[in-house]
Amino acid sequence: MTNTDIIDKAAMALSAGLMLLGIVGMGILEILAGQPYSPVPVTNEAGEVVATPLISPQIRTGLVLAGIAVLGLYAAYKIVVPMPEDERTGHETVAD
Repeated sequence: MTNTDIIDKAAMALSAGLMLLGIVGMGILEILAGQPYSPVPVTNEAGEVVATPLISPQIRTGLVLAGIAVLGLYAAYKIVVPMPEDERTGHETVAD
């Protein structure tokens, strides 16, 4: 059983929140805004732009990449910070 401290919980919440907002939250907003669902501007035969997405794909991608970056920083933190002594030994305590 692993114990989670405040940094573990913060990293999990922040990364999950950023990725869910970028993928699910903004995806639902795009659906509610109506057509087009395409991430690129839609043009007619004359080449003029007739519809654009509500939220820029660069913003959505940026949020997802920020969530992945938080996970990367958290992984680097876990590598650098030593484990507590009781978790390192791996011995079990016998209950009475």
